[in-house]
Amino acid sequence: MTVAYQVIPGRETEFHSWGWAVLRARAREPGFLGGGVLVDGEAEWHVVYRFDSESTALAWENSASWAQWAARAEGLAREAGRRTVQGSKVWFESQTDTQATTPAPAAPPRPPDKWKLWFVNMSAVFPPVLIFNLTILPFLGGVNALIRTLLLCLAVTALVTWILMPRLQRFFKKWLYPPLQALRGRHKRRTA
Repeated sequence: MTVAYQVIPGRETEFHSWGWAVLRARAREPGFLGGGVLVDGEAEWHVVYRFDSESTALAWENSASWAQWAARAEGLAREAGRRTVQGSKVWFESQTDTQATTPAPAAPPRPPDKWKLWFVNMSAVFPPVLIFNLTILPFLGGVNALIRTLLLCLAVTALVTWILMPRLQRFFKKWLYPPLQALRGRHKRRTA
């Protein structure tokens, strides 16, 4: 689901914070797969929500929680339109048939190149594997190989998931998603 908004001039920062707060609140509920807040050029802002089913999306739209969030946005922006699609294939199809009747939603950011993802993943995985092999595994020489491998996987996966990848993604954000950063940068220059 993509909801387009016309943000009141001067309230862009507050709207941006509101959009991400809505997504964080929704993330705690079952059926939510993620989302984002995007700027469509100079005109509209889009809040994108992804759900596991149409019924979950409808439940969110009709919930008291969403009504409260929508009320908070009233002083920041007005809703300019919404679009709901099913399946990820729709995002990649041509919008030429629908453009005559409905404005196209903001496209999600293009995924980073595979080699960039490989580099970030290797940067996150290699150091803990090396440290684990040099410091912990020598003490586990008499332990079954299956148990040693399980311990290695558990330790490395935990470190990578909760500590290293979030930091590396923030550090490499501009390199991984340059078009999205260019949009955000242009917006910041415009509001300054």
